[in-house]
Amino acid sequence: MLDFRHMATLYSKIKVLDHPIHPMLVAFPITFFATTLVAFVVYAVGGDVLWYRIGFWANVVGVVTALIAAIPGFLDWLGIPAHLEAKRVGVLHMMLNLIVVAIFGINIGIQGPHINEFAPSPVLAILLSVVGVVTLLISGYFGWTLVQTHHVGVNLSREQEALEPHREMVKSSPGPHGPPTPHTPYRRPM
Repeated sequence: MLDFRHMATLYSKIKVLDHPIHPMLVAFPITFFATTLVAFVVYAVGGDVLWYRIGFWANVVGVVTALIAAIPGFLDWLGIPAHLEAKRVGVLHMMLNLIVVAIFGINIGIQGPHINEFAPSPVLAILLSVVGVVTLLISGYFGWTLVQTHHVGVNLSREQEALEPHREMVKSSPGPHGPPTPHTPYRRPM
């Protein structure tokens, strides 16, 4: 007999008061990376070197907060059973985020030596920031898919579970009839 009590997603291992930490932390690097791009563009348009410095330090803080957010994200990913599609989506999300951190890390290395210049060139700073933010948006789509479609880190009520059209069964041990299988999708009466 299938045990449907274990269908609520329990993948999030790092929580505070039963709330997953990774989704709480990702707002910081997203904000700082977007601020990096905006500040470098404002500097390019207006010429006030203060905006260049704001862009640089937002970039630094974005990389640091992204690495901090990656720790609970990685630990949550480890808890996703290997046979589920969510595991593959999590890998895409993680790899894209590592690329984002690498892009913004390179940006730090390139822009850092120019931080005290009177009029540093913003061209490469803007180009790298645009590529980083676009990659971040793509990664964010996969992160959203993990929550919205695969319900990673979401605790569903029994009513919500019953309405799920494509839940993937998660069970710690196989039952008498073999490994767990997805339950029959709910179909609304016509």
